[in-house]
Parts: sequence; C-alpha cells; structure tokens
Amino acid sequence: MHPLPIDPLLPEIVRRLERAPNLVLEAPPGAGKTTRVPRALLEHGAAKEANGEGARGEIIVLEPRRLAARLSARRVAEEIGEAPGETVGYQVRFEDVTGPKTRLRFVTEAILTRRLLGDPQLKGVHAVVLDEFHERHIHGDVALACLRHLQRTSRPDLRIVVMSATLDAEPAARFLGCDSLRSEGRRFDVRIEHATKEDERPLELQVASAVRTVMSLPEPGDVLVFLPGAREIRRAQEALEKLAAERDLLVLPLHGDLSPAEQDRAIRPAERHKVILATNVAESSVTIDGVVAVVDSGLARVMGHDPWSGLPRLRVEKVSRASATQRAGRAGRTRPGVCVRLYTKMDFERRPEHQPPEIARLDLTELLLELRAQKIDRALEWLDPPPPVSLAAAEELLVRLGALETEASSAGEVTAIGRRMLRYPLHPRIGRLLVEAEDRGVFDDATVLAALLAERDIRASARAQFGGGRGGRPGDVATEDSDLLQMRDLFREAQDARFTPHVLRAIGLDAGPTFAVDRAHKQLRRIGRLRDRDRGDDTELRKCLLTGYPDRVARRVRGRTLAMAGGGRAELAESSAVRDAPWLLALDGDESRRDVGTIRIASAIEPEWLIEFYADRIVESTRTTFVRTSQRVESISSMTYDGLVLDESPAAGTARADDAEAAALLAEAVLADGIAGLAAFAPEGALEEWVLRARFARTVDPSIPLVDDAFLRAVFLEHCMGRRSFAELREASFLDAVQARLGSVFTARIFALAPERITLARGRSVKIRYEAEKTPHIASRLQDFFGMKETPKVGGGKVPLVVHLLAPNQRAVQVTSDLEGFWERHYPALRKQLSRRYPKHAWPERPES
Repeated sequence: MHPLPIDPLLPEIVRRLERAPNLVLEAPPGAGKTTRVPRALLEHGAAKEANGEGARGEIIVLEPRRLAARLSARRVAEEIGEAPGETVGYQVRFEDVTGPKTRLRFVTEAILTRRLLGDPQLKGVHAVVLDEFHERHIHGDVALACLRHLQRTSRPDLRIVVMSATLDAEPAARFLGCDSLRSEGRRFDVRIEHATKEDERPLELQVASAVRTVMSLPEPGDVLVFLPGAREIRRAQEALEKLAAERDLLVLPLHGDLSPAEQDRAIRPAERHKVILATNVAESSVTIDGVVAVVDSGLARVMGHDPWSGLPRLRVEKVSRASATQRAGRAGRTRPGVCVRLYTKMDFERRPEHQPPEIARLDLTELLLELRAQKIDRALEWLDPPPPVSLAAAEELLVRLGALETEASSAGEVTAIGRRMLRYPLHPRIGRLLVEAEDRGVFDDATVLAALLAERDIRASARAQFGGGRGGRPGDVATEDSDLLQMRDLFREAQDARFTPHVLRAIGLDAGPTFAVDRAHKQLRRIGRLRDRDRGDDTELRKCLLTGYPDRVARRVRGRTLAMAGGGRAELAESSAVRDAPWLLALDGDESRRDVGTIRIASAIEPEWLIEFYADRIVESTRTTFVRTSQRVESISSMTYDGLVLDESPAAGTARADDAEAAALLAEAVLADGIAGLAAFAPEGALEEWVLRARFARTVDPSIPLVDDAFLRAVFLEHCMGRRSFAELREASFLDAVQARLGSVFTARIFALAPERITLARGRSVKIRYEAEKTPHIASRLQDFFGMKETPKVGGGKVPLVVHLLAPNQRAVQVTSDLEGFWERHYPALRKQLSRRYPKHAWPERPES
C-alpha cells in the first residue's frame, strides 16, 4: 500500500474523534481522504473491539456519485485483501454489494436519507463520513441536517465527519460545533493554457486538437479529458481514433454507466499512454495515477429541476472556478503538468467561484415527503435552509398527489398512499404512478414507464424517429395516444431481443440509457407488488400517469398549441405522436421560447378521468359573457379543471345575469373599438351630426352640458340596462336616449342655437354642416342667395355661417362669411365670367336687392 499525503494526519483524526463527536477535514484531490480516513476509523474500531472495549459499529461513507462509491469501496477492499461485499461494501441506487459482515459501507447520499425512514436511530452505526461535501448536493445537506438532529436528540454517541476538497471549513465547523483539520496534499506546478478565442467547432474536434497538442510535449504522459457526459465521451472517442492509431494510445471512457471492469481499465496503470475521457467524477472522488495533462471542456452535467415534468434533470452547464481549479490540479499529482482549457481566460474569470447549493435551486418534493414521514422536517437545523417558496410548492404538489393529509385535524401528515410511495427511491410523481398501477393490476408495464421517466431518454442521439423535441419531422411515425407508451413498446422490443446491439440500432435506441432503464425496471419490479407480467391495458396505464401528473394537464387549442392547467400556453413538438388527442398530459418538455414551452413527451387522457380522480378540483360556475356570433349577452354554465374548460352550456333561466352585469358586457362589446361603435344604434349619420351640433351650441352657451365621449359612454351604459343584444339596442334609438339625458330645455336650446337646416331668401332649405372646431357652413347655388344682402347666422344670430357659393355646375366659385362684401367686391367680376359660361341663367347686376 503506497503512502498518501493524508496518512500522517490519520492518527490525529482518530484522536480528535475520540475526544469529540464531530470533525471537518479539508484535503485537496489526491490526498487520499476518501479511502484512508474511513479505513483508519474501521481499523481503530476493530482494535477497540479486540481490546474488549465494546463494538464500535458500522461506518457509512456518503459519496455524491455512484462511480466514486463503487471504486472507493473496491479500492479499500483490495487494500485489506478482500472482495467488495465482505468487510467493505457499497450500496448505490438499484445496486447493493454488501453482506452481513460489512462494517464499512460506501453509499450514495440519497441512500442514507432513505435508510433513516426505516431506521431513524441508525442502530449499529458508529460514524458517518460525508465525502466531497463541497459539492453541496441536496442529499448531502439533508444528511448533515438529519445527522445533526439525531446527534442532538437520541444519538449523542454518533460521530460525524465532513470531508471536502475546496470547502471553506468555518461554516460547517461552526454548524457542527467542532474543529477542522487540513491536509495540504502533494502537488506539482501545473501550467494553465486557455483558448485564445471562442472555438466554434464541435466539442469532440476541440478535444482531438488539444490532445494532439499535449501528446507532442516533451515527456508526455497520460491525459485526462473532462467532458459533460457519456454521449460527449463517445463522440470524442471517435474523433481520437486516428491520433490513437498514430501514437499507439489507449483511449478509455470513465463514467458511471460503465461496468466495473471498464472502470478499472481506465483507472489502473497501463503499458501504453492513456487518454481517459471522464465526466466530473474524476474531479475529486477518483484518483488516476500517471496523469500529467488535463484537457478541460469547462462543462459538466449538473442536476437541475425540470419545470415541465417536475423531475430532477441533468443539464450541461459551465463548471465553477473552484471545479476548474480542481480539474487542473489532477495534472500535478506526480510531476509538473499542463492543463489545456477549451475556453478563454475571460470566460473562466466570469464564472462563479462555487456552484450554489442544490438545496437552493432544486425541486424539494421528494425531500419534503421523506422528512415529513420522519416528522422531523420542522425540527431540523440547516447549514443553508431551503427556500420557503420551494417548500411551499413541494407541499402543494404532495397534496395534489394524495401523499399528504388535507383534513384539518391531521393536515400535512403523510397519508397511506404517501407511505406506499416512499417504498420507491424515485420522485413522488413516479412513486404515485406506481402505487396506482399496483391497485389497477398494471404494475409491470408501469415500472417500464417509471424507469423511462426517471432515467435519461433512451432514444438515440440523432432522434431520427422522434425529432428530439425541438422540431424535426415526424416521418412515418403513426399517430398514437402516448409518446411514453410508444417508447415502452420500443423498449419491450429491445428487451425481447435481449438488447442486442443491432436491434438497438435498428429501432433507434441508445444502449447506455436503455440498459439503465432495464436495471431500474427490474429493481422496481422487485420492490413493488408484482402480480404477474401481464402487459397491462394501455388505458389503465394512461390513468396511472394522470395520478402522477395532475398539474400537467393540457387542452389542445388548435393544431399543436396547448392551453395548460393553471394558465399559460405550450407547443406540442412536431416529433410527438400524440397529434389528435384534445386532452393530454405534458410529461416532459423544455423552454424553447420565452414563456412558451415545447412538450416533447405527451400522453392522451379523457376529460372524464379528471372528474373520476379529482372531483374536488372540478369547479362548476356560471359566467355571463358577450357572444359575438349571436351579438348578445348570454349566461354560460361551465365545468373547469384548474382553469381548463371541460364542458359548458347555456345556463338555465334562473341563472341569468343581473341587468347591471349584462349592461356592462353589452356596452363593453359595443365600445371595444371606441366611441364610433355607438353610431350603429341611431339612424345613419344622425348621432354624429347631432353631437357636433350640441358641441357647437355649447361654444355659444356654456351652460349646455358637454356632450363628450365620457358623457356618451355613460348614457350608453344606461341605455343598455334591461337589454341583452344588439338587436334590442337597435330597436330603441340611442339618439333619443342622449337627448333625454340632456333634458328638454337643453335639447331645445341646442336645436335653437344649432339648427339642422336654414331657409334662404328665395325659399330654398339648405342643410347646415357642423364640423369639430370649425365654423358651420352651408353650400348652395349662387342664385339661391339672390335677395340676401347679409350672411345667414346661427348660434342665436351670433355666428355667421361660412357660405359656399356654387356655380351651375355645383362647383364653388367663392367661399365667404361676408356675403355683403362679396356682392360689392367680387360679384361684378364673377358675373362677367359666369354670364359668358352660363348665358341661360340670370345674372342681375344688383342681386342682393
């Protein structure tokens, strides 16, 4: 067993834990803390037992990743000369390699949280070590809070060790009320090279160029390449094939979906230089000897919260500066090294120092259900408390899923359904689906659906058949009731063919995720109450999906546009096979445009199911609305689910709206396009003309009320009282209503000051034209004004009209408001012109007499 930097500190770690229950340990990557500290505690406990000082119990080590848990357990087991599963074992999701003799157990973080459900006292556990705590995964924070609560109540003897590579030890030490220790580790200088500018090439080509560069350095060694995930690793492997052949290199993947043998091959020394293509598991938890160069993509798949499905989802994001520094440090373990970053120095400097804790940004539904089942959620103290708004949203969803009581006497307590959901190490949505499937006798197929929802998409990266969710043509894929059931059929086809590679390729499935779904499916079948392997009724399965996604109901508006329960719109991806269903569930999607989501995976439902399952969410109401097609106000009885209309029909007579409501809706419909809409409810042109006359009259007599738009709106609202349609409004003149509102005195005054017509001297009656902010005018043939010396007036004789004097051809030859002056100054010249042009007409020399 070769020495590691942490070794000299091990006796002091053991001594401190003998004197106090808690310890925080800082040690950089490669110091050996993950394997050597738990082993030292194990050996110290064994020595105590051998000296007759009593059994020390089990040691649990929490690791943030499955790969780290497996490799760490196997490394320690190998060092003590045993196989994993004896004294040292590991337990990860859907995999348990432990036995009755296991004393040192490496587990992923969520395993401990679920163990506390069945064993709240952690009987037989002496110490819990939280490794790589700086990553601040949600289950790490939960474990720390639960352990501290247990230690302060019924287990003061429990030992808690927090280990981290980059964590500021002070907050954690203060939370635990303990000291901190630091191991400096062993490092050599690492030269950092950044990209000079942003590289637009595909990531795998950038990797190939960078590896070629570092392999050309003097004394090359092994190269560690950090990539976001397995898909990017496979592409990089293909891009490096030519270089590997030229330089006789081993190009090896390292990620959590590999078999133990494949993981070992990447980590163990080899006779040839290696290029290890790894996920961020190689940042801290796993040490790889012989690495002298690092190529850092600067990317990682980070756990996030899918707003559509409500499930945790990995998404590619830029790593923090702390993570980038850790990655670079992997090149300086055995001698000076180099780190090539595929991003610029400015990009690095703009990144956050650390990723924010997951508890501040992830969905808390699963966490809250587990803590509520232990009845400790309100008693816990947190290193960083979860946001109250996130807890409130989680509680609301658990109530919707039927996992929490709503009765006043027991509100918030876990229901029988909720406790059944807890048997499954899955998000409560999927747990609810499985509980319903147990009751409906379709459990086997439901476990496939659950695995498909919980794991990564099994469809191949090209998404040739499905389009990937952001467009893409559906090709010849048939219209289906459910995208998820269609995926199940593909999985079953692959399963029946024993997942042979050529079948997976033929039906467009990605091998890694498909195997992960198969493992999850098998484990869920073992956990649940499987009655038989009958491939269940698809209708029953779709009902089960509804119980897990009651808040993801959508109604088709038109085409692929969907109205979502609770408000908002979404678009169904063209790749979705659910093309015709008017009602469906949005099971998975993304935010393709601002405020508009794209639904990638949907499943049809029947509206009757909403009444069957969620009668308490159905709201029956009567609303009064203006129906434009019939041009009338109608009362509609409707039945809605979270704002989506299930059914509506005309209300019975007793449900008619009152006159005030009907009048307001009728007026609103008429005035939607402005005040001009009122003209339709008076003889053509009459309302506009009369309003202009009234406004002119007020310029002469200010005591007349102003007939402005506000006045007309108010009168029209009154006019609508007792009426419910445009037809009824047309039967009663709105102009009469306006005049009635003014009263007979003011109406008569308007008629007097602004008459509609005026009679000229020779007996012709002429219409007076009124325009806004202009003097009223009249127009008639010049001969009609013979015998009139003065200009005719309105406004009680105060306002001379503007006179348009027309020739026999009806064109104006003069416009004037001074008729007397016209006869004297302009008529003589006009008379000569007009008499020549129109000799048959009379043109007297003194027409005004």
